[in-house]
Amino acid sequence: MLNVYSARHYDSDKEMYKEFEAETGIHVRFRESGAPELLETMKAEGEASPADVVISSDAGTLYRFEAAGLLQPFESETLKAAIPEHFRQEDGYWYGFARRARVIAYDPQRVSPQDVSEYADLADPRFKGEVCMRSSTNIYNLSLMGELIGRLGHDAAQAWASGVVANFARPPQGGDTTQIEAIAAGECSVALTNHYYYVRMANGSPSEQAAAAKVALSFPEQESWGTHVNVTGAGIAAHAPNRSNAEKFLEWLATPLGQSWLTKETREYPIIAGAELPEGLEALPDFRQSDFPLDDLGTYQSEAQEIYDRAGWN
Repeated sequence: MLNVYSARHYDSDKEMYKEFEAETGIHVRFRESGAPELLETMKAEGEASPADVVISSDAGTLYRFEAAGLLQPFESETLKAAIPEHFRQEDGYWYGFARRARVIAYDPQRVSPQDVSEYADLADPRFKGEVCMRSSTNIYNLSLMGELIGRLGHDAAQAWASGVVANFARPPQGGDTTQIEAIAAGECSVALTNHYYYVRMANGSPSEQAAAAKVALSFPEQESWGTHVNVTGAGIAAHAPNRSNAEKFLEWLATPLGQSWLTKETREYPIIAGAELPEGLEALPDFRQSDFPLDDLGTYQSEAQEIYDRAGWN
C-alpha cells in the first residue's frame, strides 16, 4: 500500500500510479487537493496521518511542508545520482522530479525581444499600462520574488515590485493561462507565466492555439544569472506508515517511465538526463537556467509577501 497526497490534478497522474502499481505490485491510493488544504489536513491528522508521499509544485510550497514538520529526510544514492544537486533539498526532505521556467510572455507585434530580456524590464515605465499579472500571493510569484531578494537585496526588489505595479494594465487576476489570453486579446502586452501554460495552449484546442500564436516567450536573464527555474517535487511524509513503499515510489519517479508520466500532461521539463521531452517542448529554445538555491526561496516568502503588499500588488 502507498498513500499519496498530491497537489496536482492531472489524468496522467492517475495513469502514473497505475503504471507504478503494475510494475511493483504496490497498490496506490491518492488524495488530490490544493497544497494549502493538504498541509492543513496533515497538520490535523498529526501522527495518525495516512500520507506516505507528498507531491507539490514549487520549492516554496515544499518548504512549507518541510517547515511544518510534515516531511522526513530520505537519503537515497539512487536519487542523488539521477537528480542534479540544485533540484533537491540538501538534507533529503524533498526531491525535484520536474522543472519549470518562469518566463515573460509578450505580444511580438508590440514588443521586441530585446525589450523583455530581463525581469527588470517589466518595471520599466515604457510598459506603463501594459503589464498583466496574477496575484502576489501565488507561490510562483512569491518564489520569483524570493530569488530577486536573494540576488538584488530588499530595496532593489521593492523598487522592482513598485515599478511593475505602476505598469499594471488591470488589477491582478486569474492564473498564468489568463495572462497569456489577455495578451492575445490585446488587454496588455507583457506578463509572467510558467513556460508550460504556453506550451499546453500551443498544443491545445483550436481557440487555445489561436491565442498562443499571438504570443511569444522570452527566457530572461540569459546574459546574467539565468531564467528563474523551479520544480514539481515530492518527499516522504513525516509519519509515513509505508515508508519503504514511499522510498520505492520516489526512486521510480526518477526513472524514464516515471518521468514520462509525470511530465506528459503538464509539459514540464524532465529532471533526469536523457529523459524524453513531452510534446511541444521541442519548440522552445535551450536556455541558461538560474542556479539560485531553491530551498532558499521558502525562507524569503514572508519578506516577499511584505514587499508585494507594500507595493500594492494584491
